[in-house]
Amino acid sequence: MTDHLKSKLFVHAPFKKLRDNLADYIAQGIQPEIGLEGTVLYEESHESFAAVGKALQEVGLSCTLHAPFFELYPGSLDPKIRQVSRDKLNLAFDLILLLQPKSVVCHLGFEDNKHSYKEEAWFSHSFDAWQHLATRAGQGNTTLMLENTYETGPTQLKKMLSALDSPHARFCFDVGHVLAFAKNSWQDWLPELTPWLGQLHLHDNMGERDLHLAVGEGVFNFTELFDYLQQEHLSPLLTMEPHHEGGMEESFTALANIGVGSRYFP
Repeated sequence: MTDHLKSKLFVHAPFKKLRDNLADYIAQGIQPEIGLEGTVLYEESHESFAAVGKALQEVGLSCTLHAPFFELYPGSLDPKIRQVSRDKLNLAFDLILLLQPKSVVCHLGFEDNKHSYKEEAWFSHSFDAWQHLATRAGQGNTTLMLENTYETGPTQLKKMLSALDSPHARFCFDVGHVLAFAKNSWQDWLPELTPWLGQLHLHDNMGERDLHLAVGEGVFNFTELFDYLQQEHLSPLLTMEPHHEGGMEESFTALANIGVGSRYFP
């Protein structure tokens, strides 16, 4: 059952870890969500990325990309910070043709305690950045997925996706971030954002910190979530994001035990 899920799901893998253990990923049939955080976009050559992409494609494995996000502010009121942020995001999108990802995940990056004071300016600057990247995604036959992080509700994501009004811009719902940062439930989010739902990030926590535990190790009710997806006939991409040793296999087993393989991928 878990082998069936492995052929359908994606698993978070920082690029250097993937590159150094590529044979293991291929042998296990794991489809990676390639993480581009840190300095990897500055340090690795296009030839290195191309080699990984070619190896995955030769064995029929797909991938997704997770663009960098740490200390990036594409909606910043400071034009120099805004430009640096956009430049780094564009480096990630430069890899689309090499890696042929199903999606490129980016953090929307709205924080109420910072941005609500100049919300219109933040939105305008952010919109310019995401519109450009959605266009680049479309040109590469993939999709920009805007992910929730510190947002406490769906308002800003709904507003941005409505304004973008693009088939190449959709929503990546991170269930662990809702627990840890929004302090509410998926029911407060998905009914509002269902029209744009394109991807799920699956990991768990206890509702206090973003621990990136394996599915089932925290308090999130995954059964209810997948019941909703089935009832609404939704089929977003699924990516697992546990960050501890053994978390991947634990997550595959937990998802198989609640019937994800048979119900979601018959």
